[in-house]
Amino acid sequence: MRFSVFAAALACLSTASAAITWSLQKASNPTADQADAYARIEAAMKLAVARYGRLSSATKTIRVYYSPGVPTAEANYNGDLRFGSVRTYMNERTAMHEISHTLGIGQTTAFNTRCAANNWPRATPLLQSWDGAGVRINCGGGHICKSDMFESRISYREHLESRQVSENAIMKISR
Repeated sequence: MRFSVFAAALACLSTASAAITWSLQKASNPTADQADAYARIEAAMKLAVARYGRLSSATKTIRVYYSPGVPTAEANYNGDLRFGSVRTYMNERTAMHEISHTLGIGQTTAFNTRCAANNWPRATPLLQSWDGAGVRINCGGGHICKSDMFESRISYREHLESRQVSENAIMKISR
């Protein structure tokens, strides 16, 4: 039953069209480290932007950088997104998480206002249809998560299943 609800929600949401564009800033003569990082970052960004494209109508122009001094990855509402040198963070889930920051999660007054009021009119009912009436979206430290999910796991490939990634994306882009 939960799978059919999830499939129906995705079918409805998959008709949305996103206009997220991005470009990876590259060195003109990359080192082996840079070339490897660029390939991983490009793969992650392609997957993440494609998923946002299926699940949202978000629009944003994002400038992506490989910045070895960044411990994990980071992004800002201004559209800058940076991946550090740790390869385990160069994946779709991290890219989705950081893209959400470029869209305003944890970066804008609108986000803070919604968090304070628990005002997620599309996301909360959808989440509750999957996990029960008591589930709510929590905000903290510039992030959002289900009340029963520790949000920072979104960056770790080994802790997330595809459904959790989709839930996260839907919660972040549903307003």
